[in-house]
Amino acid sequence: MLSSVDFSGRPFHFIGIGGIGMSALAYVLLDRELPVSGSDLKASHITERLQSLGAKIFIGQDASNLDHLKVRPVAAQTAAVGSVATLTPPATHTALLPQVVCSTAINPANPEYRAALELGCPIFHRSDILAALIQEYKSIAVAGTHGKTTTSSLISYMLYGANLDPTVIVGGEVKAWQGNARIGHGEYLVAEADESDGSLVKFAPYIGIITNAELDHPDHYSDLDQVVDTFQTFANRCKITVGSIDCETVRDRIQPTITYSLDPATKADYTVDQIQYGCDGTIARVWERGQVLGQIKLGILGQHNLSNALAAIAVGRLLGLEFDTIAMSIAPFEGARRRFEHRGDYNDILFIDDYAHHPSELKVTLAAARLQSGKTHPRRRVVAIFQPHRYSRTQTFLTEFAESFGDADVVILSDIYSAGEANPGDISGQTLANLVAKQHTSVHYQPSLPAMGDFLAKVLHPGDLVIFLGAGNLNQIIPDVMAYQQSLEKAAS
Repeated sequence: MLSSVDFSGRPFHFIGIGGIGMSALAYVLLDRELPVSGSDLKASHITERLQSLGAKIFIGQDASNLDHLKVRPVAAQTAAVGSVATLTPPATHTALLPQVVCSTAINPANPEYRAALELGCPIFHRSDILAALIQEYKSIAVAGTHGKTTTSSLISYMLYGANLDPTVIVGGEVKAWQGNARIGHGEYLVAEADESDGSLVKFAPYIGIITNAELDHPDHYSDLDQVVDTFQTFANRCKITVGSIDCETVRDRIQPTITYSLDPATKADYTVDQIQYGCDGTIARVWERGQVLGQIKLGILGQHNLSNALAAIAVGRLLGLEFDTIAMSIAPFEGARRRFEHRGDYNDILFIDDYAHHPSELKVTLAAARLQSGKTHPRRRVVAIFQPHRYSRTQTFLTEFAESFGDADVVILSDIYSAGEANPGDISGQTLANLVAKQHTSVHYQPSLPAMGDFLAKVLHPGDLVIFLGAGNLNQIIPDVMAYQQSLEKAAS
């Protein structure tokens, strides 16, 4: 079995190739003209894109998906033993078995995974492939509990705008390169570095960014100390670490090489003042170690995105970019898919889709929604539709979730999206809805997505800003909800 990833021509087979992290890796390998195949439970625009680029895609995860990659001994030499001809397999019988790539989401009982083990395939975690690619470039890896996708996409967009032609592997789809990966020919690779399963410790980039550090994955970490240990190991493996000291954990326990903060009193290396948060974006004056660099104008909303922009500015300056180039490059950035993504405006109702699934993310995202709602007069009603993600996360943060909806006028909750976790039987979306109702005057619970769609048809009004929140499958109902409002709009015209 291989001890390291082989990029010299040996095939790769991804179990779960349609996942946002897995598909980005497959895209990069396809560009290298390596044989790539993979399976997923259902087809999607992501699997279709990979197939169009030459990947062999299987729908469904079955042991037979590996058959096309087995080396068959049919061309082996035969030798006569008595009156019976025997077939002698070539010495390279296992040499062309694929390198099988899995994520933490793949259950050890998965039949395709079991077949790969039985065949003797080299098996790698998704993070092993990313770690190997990081070593081949002057890499920039963005870590943190929140803000990874936006920050890594923003840095990529900045380098792209500065003609540095980066290779990009991120956890969200970006309009500028129509996907979650981009092939560049420059020396830089920008990657999103996930801490959820502890694999962050494998990465050793040139620059590492840590946006913040909180407990977000109680299915993997028992407490914040374990999270901090992972980030500390990552920081120690980076040549340079950039971190937000607005997060006390980063400031006190990780102590990055270069710091940034929204508060000038912190005396961070990069900070801002003269901030104007608006419904169309943010304006701020940027300081670098006590010297004014100039003004930035962002099209993305809220203080969390201003913080993400400061991280990008710190990286740009590390790489020798002039501030004017940085400011000009990041100004048009529209954000990544499912990060405050505008899905449509029908019947004077604005529809937004966001991946927020942690209490801290809900607060900053709904604060941005409140900013956006002030764009019209009278102010739009903010309707927050939230699908809790994982029983473990919901149970751990029940109190924090209940206090996260202050910027919403109406809160509608669905049942919990399990993400493969077993139902413990003592918590549900109704449990959370009851707690939110103690903090909020307008809370509703709909146990299923069909019920949610029917309910929204009754409660949404022209002028609403409707934001769908969560990391599960809630956003699947958005097209139907918008289509219904569009039909009302047409009927009224």
